[in-house]
Amino acid sequence: MKKIWKWLGESNRWKHLLGGVAIGFAGDSSYCSAYVGVGVASALEYKDRAHGGKWDWIDWGLTVCGALIGRSVKLLIKTML
Repeated sequence: MKKIWKWLGESNRWKHLLGGVAIGFAGDSSYCSAYVGVGVASALEYKDRAHGGKWDWIDWGLTVCGALIGRSVKLLIKTML
């Protein structure tokens, strides 16, 4: 478990994951959550690259996966209510 937390701490990966969860949870539809998740993830990585960094596919993937997780949680809550 410590290895996972250490890995998430690199390059602020936990922020990408939590930001994606917030995007997915706020979306009105699955399409909207996926579309915005991919768009925001791409914009974040483009910003990193434009300022001298490199494109990090792991950060991009964590943002998109976070959006899918957030949408899944919202759908789960809706079905339980």
